[in-house]
Amino acid sequence: MEDRKPAQPPHPADEVTDHVGYRLKRAAAALRGAMDAALREHELTVPQYSCLELLDERPGLSNAELARATFVTRQSVNVVLRNLQEAGLVSRPATTEHGRALPTHLTADGLARLEAVRAAVYDIERRMIETIPERRLAALLTDLDRMADALGG
Repeated sequence: MEDRKPAQPPHPADEVTDHVGYRLKRAAAALRGAMDAALREHELTVPQYSCLELLDERPGLSNAELARATFVTRQSVNVVLRNLQEAGLVSRPATTEHGRALPTHLTADGLARLEAVRAAVYDIERRMIETIPERRLAALLTDLDRMADALGG
């Protein structure tokens, strides 16, 4: 057996919890847990809420566009949209005149549900970022984008 050099960490870290990836995952898990709790009161999941937000901002998105924007597979977004449609929160035509993409739109009930839950979700983000000095927030957002871009995301 040949001698192997241990892999060197990308930055000084005494333990795994000091790595950037671990810290990002910890923050993401805390955000997801807080959002799950807030959304549960409104009978929504995080992917459902994400779809409602995106459709409010960009009506008519297709399933594929929603899947990419919400970081789930097309199969998963189909389930999410079916549940939202059954709840009367979104509408999709049964067929389309052009191509295969079915544009999705919020219904009046969907917009009302979104508006009811939006304040709770924004409060979670506010609690998360109020711990960061305002002068550093723009740099943090830029750094997060750079990290995602470096990994092809």
